[in-house]
Amino acid sequence: MKNYSLGKSNLQSSRLIYGCMRIAGDQSVNDIANGKLAVHSAIDAGYNHFDHADIYGGGASEQLFGELLKRSPHLREKMILTSKASIRPKNNENPYAPTRYDFSKQYILSSVEGSLKRLHTEQLDLFLLHRPDYLLDIHEVTETFKQLKASGKVAHFGVSNFKPSQVAMLQSALGLPLLVNQVEINIHNIDALNDGTLDQCQQHSITPIAWCPLGGVAYAAWGNTFLAKDEQRIAGELTLQAQKYNCEAWQVILAWLLKHPADIFPIIGSTTPERIVAAKVALELNYSREDWYRLLEARNGQSVP
Repeated sequence: MKNYSLGKSNLQSSRLIYGCMRIAGDQSVNDIANGKLAVHSAIDAGYNHFDHADIYGGGASEQLFGELLKRSPHLREKMILTSKASIRPKNNENPYAPTRYDFSKQYILSSVEGSLKRLHTEQLDLFLLHRPDYLLDIHEVTETFKQLKASGKVAHFGVSNFKPSQVAMLQSALGLPLLVNQVEINIHNIDALNDGTLDQCQQHSITPIAWCPLGGVAYAAWGNTFLAKDEQRIAGELTLQAQKYNCEAWQVILAWLLKHPADIFPIIGSTTPERIVAAKVALELNYSREDWYRLLEARNGQSVP
């Protein structure tokens, strides 16, 4: 698998990123074993970028990954490790507190420390703010990021689920480049095509990372609004294109995302080794502009204006 630069940096990431949200499963012995196998399958398949967050598995996903690195520390040298923070569950360390987002300096610093400890590493290659905090103070975040950078605990920074205005606001004070914006992009949720997210990514060399790239096809999309007739229409077009490109329908969807000139990096979150490997088929498809628009038309139920 070829590696490409992330944003304005020298980080060379595999075009497909392995998402570690589900690797700990229900934390049973069987699920832990399957998660370890999935990670090794991704490594063997050429994935070098692994996406984490402090809340995945309540920390168990990072812990599982860290145990692998502790046993095989040589693997760390060729990896990009990303983690995220800001989502705090209800009652988390405070029985009065509701579910909330938190960009406070104290919380970000403590979250990074926790991730480093669980992952058995001294530095995160990339740290992302997971979801926008309505109480975002750009000066406090800037101070926090600069402290993490100076301490060597984080090499680079980015955001997740940010709107273009939020990216621009934070970037205006930061003085460090935001390398990525990780957002939901799939056949169901095409907001990034319309709200300026991908435009901003192209303009400022910010790498868009797509979470849930197969939503609405391989699994139900978040907040699904498709009607049965919509799903049938999309499935029909995907069947035709899968036959044309001699692949699976879900691989066509990945090719559809990869076609965009903003250079989207999809996150593959499967724990099935065969699927982790098979996702690479999309990288080799010579996917056409005409098929891209045919699929968009099938998704919308009408031609573009």
